[in-house]
Order: sequence, then structure tokens, then C-alpha cells
Amino acid sequence: MIVVVGIGADGMAGLAQTSRAELDRAAVIYGSRRQLDLLDDTVTAPRREWPSPMLPALEALLDHNDGDVHIVASGDPLLHGIGGTLIRLHGADRVKVLPHVSSVTLACARMGWNVQDTEVISLVTAEPHTAVRRGGRAIVLSRDRSTPPALARLLDAHGRSDSAITILERLGAPDEYRRDGTARQWAEDPPLGLDDLNLTAVRYLPDERVTPLPDDAFAHDGQITKLGIRAATLAALAPRPGERLWDVGAGSGSISVQWCLSWPGCAAVAFEHDERRRGNIEFNAAAFGAAIDVRGAAPHAFGGAEPPSAVFIGGGLTQPGLLDACLHHLPAGGRLVANAVTVESEAVIAQYYSRLGGELKRFQHYHGEPLGGFTGWRPQHPVTQWAVTR
Repeated sequence: MIVVVGIGADGMAGLAQTSRAELDRAAVIYGSRRQLDLLDDTVTAPRREWPSPMLPALEALLDHNDGDVHIVASGDPLLHGIGGTLIRLHGADRVKVLPHVSSVTLACARMGWNVQDTEVISLVTAEPHTAVRRGGRAIVLSRDRSTPPALARLLDAHGRSDSAITILERLGAPDEYRRDGTARQWAEDPPLGLDDLNLTAVRYLPDERVTPLPDDAFAHDGQITKLGIRAATLAALAPRPGERLWDVGAGSGSISVQWCLSWPGCAAVAFEHDERRRGNIEFNAAAFGAAIDVRGAAPHAFGGAEPPSAVFIGGGLTQPGLLDACLHHLPAGGRLVANAVTVESEAVIAQYYSRLGGELKRFQHYHGEPLGGFTGWRPQHPVTQWAVTR
């Protein structure tokens, strides 16, 4: 059995009796150097610091130890912690978790926020731009002292300069420290002397949460799947929590962004041959906190990309071999959606529809525009859409 004991920055003083009892009977205790240093002399078991890389040691944890193995971990080990990894590797029946009060709960208590109304974002391994939001509030877990200033700069660069930022250092410790400011303030004058053990409470301002996103919310050069067709495309793609999209011929990346915002854990890989458009995709990903891996032209850039749950083809349908390559990488049960606006690309998807089935639809949108002193309808380019499940 693996026993994971959560411990706070207040060390042994904050442990429940059940947690103390587990440490007292331990034959060996694993943890990071910081967590092991929180134990006092009453804990007599040998202490072993995690090696780097850590994953092989976790996988072999029960191979070379007789009896129970004890681990100390920060706060609640099941909140972006080691507990979930151990359960995934060894199974819930072989892992016992004794949680401490989480840093998120402590942070919400300091801020006066309800935990259930507060988003939790981890930047321990993710890129800082994935914590950018258009509104709301969040507790952002930091990798180290560089995380809060990096987040402040991003918020300032993407129109969230008035966001209120509170940095909480060494939460729960006797020397706990709090700093309050704004994204603009700390982008221009970063706080000095931050402790590596910190997290950030953010209230994103101005609050401009809207759905679906209007076309002018994206940086683009005209190559964008516009609002109405974007909504129909997302409906056909049917994103689910934790899934990954391949966005082929991504243009502005609007489909990728909306996909990522659909559910927690959704990510995208955007393939685009035009360098300037790749720049727009990266800007839009940062502006909306979307986890998008931006790559070059498909299908050459498919190599090494995380496999998709769904594929959207917004451009390049007439490129020989492209559609076959997309279908080849699509797993069983995966969805593919292709939009065509030219006769030539329509012919391609009509052939595949005849061979593979699926659903074939055509959308025609009209916009009302002034016509003299009256209003007339101006038609937009019709879009033919093929959707198929492998």
C-alpha cells in the first residue's frame, strides 16, 4: 500500500493525528526536499528525496519496498498533486490519501471567495498564457517565483490590465505573506523577492465574457470561419471534456479557440502554412488562454503531434493526400468535419461522402445591409460541410 500524507507549510503542527500516526509507523518516507524538511525529529523513518525525472521512481515504487510506502506531499495530494498520478499508475485500491487543507481552500479563505465559484488553474507545467481569461476569478497555482509577473504581463498585453492580482506566499506558514496589486502595476514594476512557494488570486477585469465569440474578438486577415458557420462547425465537431482537436488550415484559429473554451481540458493543434496567420493563431491563443499547439503546413507537420479526438479541415481540401492523411490519424470513434467554399473542394468532399457516408450539409447566410433608403439581403459565400465519424 502507498500512503500519501498531505502536509502544509506549517509542517508537523498542522497535521491531524491520523497523519502523524502514519508517519510514526513509516519504514521509509519519500518526498521533495522542501516537504521532507517540514518533518521534525519525532519522525524517525529514513527520508528519500525524489530523483529527476520523477515518473520512473513512481512507477517502481512498490517493486523494491516491503510493506507500506509513505509519501509526504503538499496540501491536498489529489488537487493537481501526486495523488492522482499514483492512483493512475497503481490503482485506487493500492493508494491511501490523507489530505491536508489545500492551498486553494486557504487562498479562497484569505480572499473571501467561495471555492465552488472559483476556477483553479495550474501553471506548474502549463504555459502562463493558459491562465488568461476574459472575466471571472481564479486561483492560479505557480511553478515558481517567475509565474505571477509573467501572468501580469500577459494580462496587461491582452486588455486585462485592470485585473486585480493578489500573490499569496507560503500560505499557512507562520511567515505567510500577501501582496495586492493590478496586472498593469506588476507588468510595469514586477514585485521583488517573491518566494517560490506562492499562488495567485486573480479577478479578471474588465469582465467581457461572451459566448459565442464575435468575429472581431479575433486577430485575423479575413481568413476566419465566421460566427454562424463557426457555431455550426462546433456543433458538428461535438467537443467533449479533455479532447484534442486537429485544426487543419486553421487561418485565425477561431475554431481551435472555441474548441478549447468548450470544456475543461480541451486542447488543439493548429496547422497553418502561412507564417503571418500562425502569428495570429498564437495571439488569439494567448488572448483567450487556449491550449493550442501551433504548427506548420499539413500533412507535413503531423509528425510528433499529440493524436486527435477530432479533425476539422477549414482549408487545403484540394491538396492531394491531405484528406486521406487526416482520416489515417483519426482514431476509431473520432469525428472529422470539413468545410468547403469552392466548387473544387466541394467535389472532393462529395466523393468522400459517396464512399464513406456521414452527413453532407450546405449553409447559406444572408446579412441585412442598407440598400438606398431601405434594407436588402446580401448573401455570403455558401459553405458545404461534410461530417463523418470513423
